[in-house]
Amino acid sequence: MSSLALYRRYRPESFAEVIGQEHVTDPLQQALRNNRVNHAYLFSGPRGCGKTTSARILARCLNCEQGPTPTPCGECQSCRDLARNGPGSIDVIEIDAASHGGVDDARDLREKAFFGPAGSRYKIYIIDEAHMVTSAGFNALLKVVEEPPEHLKFIFATTEPEKVIGTIRSRTHHYPFRLVPPGTLREYLGEVCGHEGIPVEDGVLPLVVRAGAGSVRDSMSVMDQLLAAAGADGVTYAMATALLGYTEASLLDSVVEAFAAGDGAAAFEIVDRVIEGGNDPRRFVADLLERLRDLVILAAVPDAAEKGLIDAPADVVERMQAQAGVFGAAELSRAADLVNDGLTEMRGATSPRLQLELICARVMLPAAYGDERSVMARLDRLERGVNFAGAGAGPAMGYVPGPDAHAGAQGGSAASAPPGSSGPSAPPVPPGGGPAAARAAVRGAPGPDSAPAAASAPAPAAPVEPVR
Repeated sequence: MSSLALYRRYRPESFAEVIGQEHVTDPLQQALRNNRVNHAYLFSGPRGCGKTTSARILARCLNCEQGPTPTPCGECQSCRDLARNGPGSIDVIEIDAASHGGVDDARDLREKAFFGPAGSRYKIYIIDEAHMVTSAGFNALLKVVEEPPEHLKFIFATTEPEKVIGTIRSRTHHYPFRLVPPGTLREYLGEVCGHEGIPVEDGVLPLVVRAGAGSVRDSMSVMDQLLAAAGADGVTYAMATALLGYTEASLLDSVVEAFAAGDGAAAFEIVDRVIEGGNDPRRFVADLLERLRDLVILAAVPDAAEKGLIDAPADVVERMQAQAGVFGAAELSRAADLVNDGLTEMRGATSPRLQLELICARVMLPAAYGDERSVMARLDRLERGVNFAGAGAGPAMGYVPGPDAHAGAQGGSAASAPPGSSGPSAPPVPPGGGPAAARAAVRGAPGPDSAPAAASAPAPAAPVEPVR
């Protein structure tokens, strides 16, 4: 097995192999067919999206014996020299402007540029990280870039084209590269894993694509790390989540279900598991925000997975569809907004655990806030007939006690205690109490029609035992 990094081993050798940049590769190939190649090009875009690779391919196309051609033959001396593992060509000079961007370097380049190529059609300068060239260096290059000899071509590659001075930029053909779409990148990574002969479990490739953030080189580096750590079973989902630091899907499912049920005990227990497990609270909140984003989309577009709006395995999409059906649209939107705000507040926070617990508390207590989002979230719950009483004693999500709820420790609240009860507290609003009882629970104060509703509510199946 070659010791080369994965992104070097599978570096494209022709424009047809470059993925996700058809808006650049197609015009370049057409220009080569028409033999209308400019003397200077500017390739810009995020890191790892194919700028330098495309510059090498363009040099290969220009110096091919059959060229200029959009498809290098791969057999001539120039094509072999500029191949993936070739020795390189003396007529194709790559310069790292980060360390050779001064005016002296530019003068040296200008003096050598007028000498003809040793054995190729063109002498081609590929200037990487072009934004690192100083203003004096660019000015020293200006004349040769503006009016180069016939045998000279320039290709500038940069992540920050705005830092290339306008006089240079105006004399180039500018091609902006973009991040590769997740679907395209996932298919490409699947093909690479197939060539490597290592099985990859469902759900791993979406994690790699997310870690790569649209950069082919970054995604290939992450995939290379996972393949290097693969065991007899290949790359498993558990190993990928542990190695990349992502939150397990089961934890996200648990916290979302706790939010839906208003189960504060379960939510804070999950927070404790996150902290005790050594997970980064910020990463957990970021993953939770990603999950809520998927739920918002699924609630609005039930077939989002088929349309490519969600990148997840089929079983995960099925679980998320069930979770999206439990929430209302306003509830999901409010929860996502609160988690997003909390993630912003966690930057530089001295106690990430405290911030995480506060986020959970805010999500589960819409009745504690009077803003429009919280009111809409409470209306969502009313429309769905949420059981505000919960399964056990104590107020559930959405219940705010009135001012006399804790009148004393001896007899409880006389207004809410059932006849004959000597316990210290009254049971919560019973399920099935009708809209009036639900409104009273949400508002935290009995409404004008709450007494008749409470009187008409069905009696509980078993009497409440007094606390002794």
